[in-house]
Amino acid sequence: MNDFEHDVQSKRNDLIDSGVGFLVSFGFFSAIFIIATIIDVVGS
Repeated sequence: MNDFEHDVQSKRNDLIDSGVGFLVSFGFFSAIFIIATIIDVVGS
């Protein structure tokens, strides 16, 4: 057995970390899209 499998740093579920990462990146790109849309509407 691998030595690293005995002493695991984090026992949390990877699905939770993946979901948080997806939501943070989705929120970031949504904010950029909303800001660009506001600038487009105000500029026209």
